[in-house]
Amino acid sequence: METNRGLGRGINFGNALDALDGGPELPLAERWFDEVAAAGFDTIRLPVRWSAHAGSRPPYAIDPAFFRRVDAGVHAALDRGLRVVVDVHHYAELCAAPDEHLPRFLALWRQIAARYAGHSGRLCFELLNEPRDRLTASRWNAVLAAALAAVRDADPGRTVIVGPAGMNSPGALRALAVPEEGNLIATVHYYAPFEFTHQGAGWVEGAHRWLGHTWGGAADEAAVRDDLAEVAAWGRERGLPVFIGEFGAFSAADMASRARWTAFVRAEAERLGLSWAYWEFGTDFGAYDPVCAKWREPLRQALLGEPALAAGSDFRR
Repeated sequence: METNRGLGRGINFGNALDALDGGPELPLAERWFDEVAAAGFDTIRLPVRWSAHAGSRPPYAIDPAFFRRVDAGVHAALDRGLRVVVDVHHYAELCAAPDEHLPRFLALWRQIAARYAGHSGRLCFELLNEPRDRLTASRWNAVLAAALAAVRDADPGRTVIVGPAGMNSPGALRALAVPEEGNLIATVHYYAPFEFTHQGAGWVEGAHRWLGHTWGGAADEAAVRDDLAEVAAWGRERGLPVFIGEFGAFSAADMASRARWTAFVRAEAERLGLSWAYWEFGTDFGAYDPVCAKWREPLRQALLGEPALAAGSDFRR
């Protein structure tokens, strides 16, 4: 619980160490860590596409040069007093063929856990971003337990973040089997309504038909309130803190609606005691404009602005 309170308000450095071929890419510059710390964020979630930089045969060694790139990001965050979440991101092959890729997945985590054993407790691991496809709930629950054991062998005290199959959707939480041990945080991703948050997204079939979808009003707010209340209730039932590891609206949505949605999701999360990390810093959902070297002020204000949070929040500054 204490670690989750410390995660507080975060932002994802998406498309930096996890960039896909042909997609947007964020150079992992030291000055971006300065911007995040100066703005008042608590945490950087660092998505990492380890599977693109590791051997395809045993011992599935991670490329040392890539490991050093990840090291630089981890240390840049920790040196600025930030917390950092390192995950396994974009491992589509594992989701498509779990039995074939399980040995490699476990080998990746053994290497990652051994590399960062002894690092500050402000570093957390997240086992897998958005498990899906053939990595069904029952299969993922078994894989999750094996991966957690691999981490614990090398780094027994590390806080580990686990989310459900079904792409970490809130509705999939009920099928998540969380091992009965300490130092665990649950996670979900929140992108509802999808027709609003992903309008115009080129990788989503038919998303161009959603252009012009706005957000606001009592019904829209009630839907978010109900969704997040269910997430918080699930966490209370299990005695588990919950981290909203991603939420955000694509740049094709109008900025006023993006800011309203972002502010409302953030405020509800904090009212319910959920930590969070906005998706993402500086590319197609970005709260920061790296070309102009400044925050997109409506989004910065939505994430970090005053007035202060509602009474009872764990994350009032």
